Amino acid sequence: MDKDDKKKRPDEAVRLQLYLARSGVGSRRACEKLISEGCVRVNGQVANSQGIKVVPGRDSVTYRGKPVFPTGKHYYIALNKPVRYLCTHYDLEGRPLAEDLIKGKFPVRLFNVGRLDFLSSGLIFFTNDGEFAKIITHPSHEIEKEYVVETAKRLSSELLEEFRKGVVVEGELYRIHAYNIISPVKVKIVLREGKNREIRKLFTSKNIKVKRLHRVRIGPVQIAGMHPGEFRNLKPKEIAWFMKQQKGEKR
Repeated sequence: MDKDDKKKRPDEAVRLQLYLARSGVGSRRACEKLISEGCVRVNGQVANSQGIKVVPGRDSVTYRGKPVFPTGKHYYIALNKPVRYLCTHYDLEGRPLAEDLIKGKFPVRLFNVGRLDFLSSGLIFFTNDGEFAKIITHPSHEIEKEYVVETAKRLSSELLEEFRKGVVVEGELYRIHAYNIISPVKVKIVLREGKNREIRKLFTSKNIKVKRLHRVRIGPVQIAGMHPGEFRNLKPKEIAWFMKQQKGEKR
């Protein structure tokens, strides 16, 4: 484990992306991207290197002009995202944001763990714990995510078996982990990788329109009983399950 991943004394320097993750800005990978985009300043200067370290309580760190500080208590929220909500911090077009559904409900800012696209719905987590977010999103942990997919064309087991073996789309390999056909136009699909728009790209590659894409499970957490727009705290045993997966992380 990287020495910066261990708990630090208040006066000890930590990597900027770790500081941001502990401040609830996003997962470490997301924070690295924000640093590269010039969204972060340290002591008034744009941070332009992933190797920058800061000392909590001494250095001033801002994200998009707002100061950020490591948070004490962590929050873990499951939300049933409706369609036509974006999983991002802001949108130039002013479209509704998924985070608006929980805004003001917690004393600290929470960020979404992974994404569901604008026209997709279902289960998504929000947290201010960057390490938890990394467990969910890092491919090495192979956290299962289950979806219900409805299509405009009839589906066949041959097609889905092809998806299970893998299909190259625009030079990148996409595959599903498992599937269960519900009806000729509806199927449950399980992913373990979670590449960007993976399911839609697979079906589009075969000229099949996805009419509905709804995530119903992440790991052991089910969406059952939650109406669109509703959210709940993750149970301690659910959080503990995800934390245990960190042991299998590949370095």
